[in-house]
Amino acid sequence: MKIGTPLSPNATRVMLLGSGELGKEVIIALQRLGVEVIAVDRYANAPGHQVAHRAHVIDMTDDAALRALIAAEKPHLIVPEIEALNTATLGEIEAHGIAQVIPTVKAVQLTMNREGIRRLAAEELGLPTSPYAFADSLPALQKAIDDGIGYPCFIKPTMSSSGKGQSRITDASEVAAAWDYAASGGRVNQGVVIVEGQIDFDYEITLLTVRARNAQGEIETHFCEPIGHLQQKGDYVESWQPQPMNSQALLRAQQIAKSVTDSLGGLGLFGVELFVKGKEVWFSEVSPRPHDTGMVTMASQRFSEFDLHARAILGLPVNVRLDRPAASAVIYGGADSRQLAYENIEQALAVPESDLRLFGKPESFNRRRMGVALASGKDVDEARARAKLAASLVRPIVEAA
Repeated sequence: MKIGTPLSPNATRVMLLGSGELGKEVIIALQRLGVEVIAVDRYANAPGHQVAHRAHVIDMTDDAALRALIAAEKPHLIVPEIEALNTATLGEIEAHGIAQVIPTVKAVQLTMNREGIRRLAAEELGLPTSPYAFADSLPALQKAIDDGIGYPCFIKPTMSSSGKGQSRITDASEVAAAWDYAASGGRVNQGVVIVEGQIDFDYEITLLTVRARNAQGEIETHFCEPIGHLQQKGDYVESWQPQPMNSQALLRAQQIAKSVTDSLGGLGLFGVELFVKGKEVWFSEVSPRPHDTGMVTMASQRFSEFDLHARAILGLPVNVRLDRPAASAVIYGGADSRQLAYENIEQALAVPESDLRLFGKPESFNRRRMGVALASGKDVDEARARAKLAASLVRPIVEAA
């Protein structure tokens, strides 16, 4: 692998489509390796815009706008970081040899909505999943529930992130509201929702799975230690690593993750979500990019998930070693404001082995994730307690204009 000099004619150029807090960390990791990075998002001053060599604001579902920007910037690699993209355009870009899409066009197209990836996992690969159905209308949704999904169940948009548009319902009186919420909460309103039956599981994990080349150029699959996480309203609020697991369950989780990521192909880090009960494991979802629960790796691993993704997509060897048990805890904005400030930082950072990531998002909402607290400890319990304490000590405030 050869890497050129940024901002010169021989630069190695990578374009990120989506430049939020996860994209920001990928950009930093790429720049440490001497890569020229172009950050693209739908709004100005996104977190990744603030650290990239160049930044652009476009509607990434717009064919003409996407083509024009790629033609102007001439990236070697295109790294999608969100779901709301024109994947048909990306497919044509790669087919004409203009740029390489990471990890593959197939992966981006299948994982951008829950229907594609669920059908791949359950129907093509034969992997265990929760019972599910797709519905394109409120009557169809009610029929799917009545015909076998049952209650309680989860209603989700086919395209969303961070829990947006997701509902857990327990009876028929809640179906209409869940349908409306899914339609309004998706990244793009596809007119289709997925309804999933509830599985009786002990815990949920993210298994960060990395497809990378070794020193001989051969593709190998690597697994980080499993990450446990706690969700509220479909959005993660805590994560920790390692999640204790039965050895047989861990092996089965790795087999499922490898089966899915082998099918998607390409290079890079994948966030594979799985349900676990005893020795049983069910596939839930996969993202072909760093995962929000994986932010804990900035405190737990020798190389974070962002470092691993950067190395893997450049064709470089990776090291997934865990250094120390660690945890992350979310910091919410707590208010709708364009002038949020943070107080009590010194108290938060006085928590032993703690750190903070404040994302720099230009606009805060009450339940918008504006940062995370990170902490390590002698074990997961100590790390979780420290991370939650550090997060609770950060005090977001709205400053007057």
